[in-house]
Amino acid sequence: MQSKAATVEQYLAELPVDRREAVQAVRQTILKNLPKGCQEGMQYGMIGYFLPHSVYPPGYHCDPTQPLPFAYLASQKNYISVYLGCVYADPEHEAWFREAWAKTGKKLDMGKSCVRFKKLDDVPLNVIGQAIKRVSVKKFIERYESAIKASVTARPSARKKTKPDGQR
Repeated sequence: MQSKAATVEQYLAELPVDRREAVQAVRQTILKNLPKGCQEGMQYGMIGYFLPHSVYPPGYHCDPTQPLPFAYLASQKNYISVYLGCVYADPEHEAWFREAWAKTGKKLDMGKSCVRFKKLDDVPLNVIGQAIKRVSVKKFIERYESAIKASVTARPSARKKTKPDGQR
């Protein structure tokens, strides 16, 4: 469920105490490890960690008025989510992340970039911190631009189809 909160403080104040404590612990871990150049704020109804336009002027390709997302933190209906854009689309980083999590003995519930957990004891904060810290702003921008370029070149051409007899 997306929040209408305008600030991170308002977002946190909306949460039940148990959720607030878990979200704040993850938030502090992210902030402690966030690469220089990233900022925290509200984005898409969640706590967002992003590259502001002063760092990455083109912004997010889906909505260039928005800064480039790096990670998100959200309290959902049935769980807490950490969206790790810094892990997404990097098979090596994802493999490292999954292995580091497995070594903790905790169960990983993960989609492409979304890590879900119900309580703070379910998440190894050090692995979240390391996942954030391992990706510099420069490296993130390089991966992002490479992925955008690859998706554009992979699209089928917009040529008009010809009829079997060669007529258009």
